[in-house]
Amino acid sequence: MTLSDETLRFIRTHSRDDVRSLALQVRRYPDVDMPAAITQIAGRQTLLEKVPAWAANEAILCPAHLPLEQCSSEATARYKAEVVKGRRAVDEDTRGQGGTFIDLTGGFGIDCSFLAAGFRKAVYVERQESLCEIAAHNFPALGLRHITVCHDDSVRYLQAMEPVDWIFIDPARRDGHGGKTVAIADCEPDVATLEALLVQKGRRVLVKLSPMLDLTLALNDLKHVEEAHIVSVNNECKELLLVLNGDACLPADEVPIHCINLLNGDGRQLLTFTRGAERECLSACTAQLKSYLYEPNASILKAGAFRSVSHIYKVEKLHPNSHLYTSDRYLPDFPGRKFRVTASGGFGKREVREVLPAAKKANLTVRNFPDTVAQLRKRLKLAEGGDTYLFATTLADEKKVLIACQLPTASDTGVETV
Repeated sequence: MTLSDETLRFIRTHSRDDVRSLALQVRRYPDVDMPAAITQIAGRQTLLEKVPAWAANEAILCPAHLPLEQCSSEATARYKAEVVKGRRAVDEDTRGQGGTFIDLTGGFGIDCSFLAAGFRKAVYVERQESLCEIAAHNFPALGLRHITVCHDDSVRYLQAMEPVDWIFIDPARRDGHGGKTVAIADCEPDVATLEALLVQKGRRVLVKLSPMLDLTLALNDLKHVEEAHIVSVNNECKELLLVLNGDACLPADEVPIHCINLLNGDGRQLLTFTRGAERECLSACTAQLKSYLYEPNASILKAGAFRSVSHIYKVEKLHPNSHLYTSDRYLPDFPGRKFRVTASGGFGKREVREVLPAAKKANLTVRNFPDTVAQLRKRLKLAEGGDTYLFATTLADEKKVLIACQLPTASDTGVETV
């Protein structure tokens, strides 16, 4: 893709403008390729939020028909590179800037660019020729001249390629109608069918899966999973990662599962467990609400590490199915949202007035509760927002309660109340 100087100047000048308004001004700019300019401006605006490192590079080109919202963010791409670097550190002969890497499902190339940066040689494989052309332009612009772009089908390339140190594959969900996809077999290509060939051709394989997929099914379907990662960004589950190793034959219950929640800046929350340890953990439930309330982050909820988080952080569960926890001691390192309880009670009119004496709006969450957020908000006549956090849930004695909370303050750290 080649853009004229006039079109490039237009893109730079209007990089933050509304693309719908620009589309109505075609006649004012006869020397500008307006469709191409709008594609690039819209793409750069998305990149500014998702991949700042790319957005800062004016030479980057965006594809016309790829939904950038579905591409990896810089945060998740950097995390994948971190996972690969961590595993490579144990392989003495591939330390440093050595090794070979193949991305079999290149797409827009975001994951490939961050992963390939740690290797001596890399290959990007993509069956859409237009994406290959953009990748061939973007990688040199990013200083990644060691990446070879290959227009080919991923399975055909895998069958013919020489062995490498790492393979990355991001199978696409086959259901194009918004249906729920839970199994690897519902993806293209089918990693379970290709697993033997993947671990034959790659010393290790990094598989990226949709967070909609069932992790338990994936661990049972694949025989060579060395570790799993459930990645969230600011408490929104984004992707599942599996590291395959032909020498690893762990039972599904023994595969380490890393629940990671990447926060703004460099912050992160991490909990690691196994399915086997989860079953063996004792998790105490209580009908007595204490001084602090905890809600595990999205990765932990996705993984189902409900007993493990209770055991590791010594917090009591409100109910086996509520997935809310409580303690008298404030735990600043708990991997999730943390609240100071200010009031609680049932749903009688008097009790509700005591819990919410003057609140007209609140942030409402329901856990193991018969009403939806919308139904309860209407019932309580509450608008969204404010600094009050409400949880409608069920305690261990099956009592339905409304819990009012505030975010902890600095004075909560280290405070213990009875």
